[in-house]
Amino acid sequence: MDNEKNIKNKEVISRSLLEEENWDAYLDMDIRSGIEPEAAARSDNPFLSRGLNNSPSPKQVNCSRYDHRCCKLPSTDWLSKMNISLDYLEYPIAEVRFKNSHKDFYILPKDGVFKVGDIVAVEASPGHDIGIISMLGLLVHKQLKNKKVSPSAVTKKLYRTARPADIEKWISLINQEYKTMLSSRYTAWDLNLKMKVNDVEYQGDGTKAIFYYSSEDRVDFRELIKVLAEQFKIRVEMRQIGVRQEAARLGGIGSCGRELCCASWLVNFQSVSTVAARTQQLSLNPQKLAGMCGKLKCCLNFEQAAYLEELKKFPQPNIHLKTKKGKGFYCKIDIFKNIIWYTYANDNNTMFAIPLEKANEIIKMNQAGKYPESLEEFAIVNQDKEDEVNYSLDDLTKIEDR
Repeated sequence: MDNEKNIKNKEVISRSLLEEENWDAYLDMDIRSGIEPEAAARSDNPFLSRGLNNSPSPKQVNCSRYDHRCCKLPSTDWLSKMNISLDYLEYPIAEVRFKNSHKDFYILPKDGVFKVGDIVAVEASPGHDIGIISMLGLLVHKQLKNKKVSPSAVTKKLYRTARPADIEKWISLINQEYKTMLSSRYTAWDLNLKMKVNDVEYQGDGTKAIFYYSSEDRVDFRELIKVLAEQFKIRVEMRQIGVRQEAARLGGIGSCGRELCCASWLVNFQSVSTVAARTQQLSLNPQKLAGMCGKLKCCLNFEQAAYLEELKKFPQPNIHLKTKKGKGFYCKIDIFKNIIWYTYANDNNTMFAIPLEKANEIIKMNQAGKYPESLEEFAIVNQDKEDEVNYSLDDLTKIEDR
């Protein structure tokens, strides 16, 4: 009887709560997050990836909308604030920007005047391409030296500034890139190809397009090239990129709250292995170690050298601390706090946090044949040992570079 009364009381209370609470307001509430301004600007302006904050005007050869901060790998003219008068013809090489991080060097013609932001026609194979001058003069000389490129190795030529007809065609091609990417992606799926077309870059004269794709396996895309060439009436070039390059092109926000390094400044992708995670005493959790690309985070390599240098101060894990109470076995370390955690051989449920100086002191005492009473007199913190979650080897190898 008491149980029935309790159940009835709970039903009455729940009904009263439902009557008091206006649930219709919650049902009508839109909890979806809005589109971020950066994402909207990126989707609305296809020229953003080329360094333009808006669509250029065909009548302006020197594009006033060029802003080096719009896209990846910006170049700042720091020499403009210095009292250095150098003619750019003393270094007749220009750096020309194309889509995303695509840049190249070209030899300037002897006639004509060129400025940063000029839309120019440059040599391509075949035909010509359209790009924007991003660097001139002494800065190009420094850039070549920085990239370890000899000036004699620059053989491509910059033909001229683009004509209004060239710019109009260039604008129309850029506006078609997104639709071409979607169409080629559907075509690949119709052909049952296990690949994903991530980006398309048209050549400025419209005779050629580069299709960037990602795939885990080798893909026979000969039939795809035939279909795309017939559909768009262009020469097709397929370039495979990795998942890291794909994430760099798509962009995003990392777990640190900042823009992805690969999307903002990182160009050379180095192999990342789980050895870096073990060195930095990180939990081998694939969900925490993997980045937006699904592979190990590139930032694991950034501090690896610093960790290896600090680890030289710590004793080897196979060195035991001998006390009268028993042997202390290495468990883990805290590099930033200079603390080593030990457990007794006969009682591994409790860990003792011993400062690095004290641990080295005990090791010297053991080498001299002396043994302290116990680890407790040197420990600053005692705590119960936590069971570590073991992840399968397959989950870790999936996110590791091979």
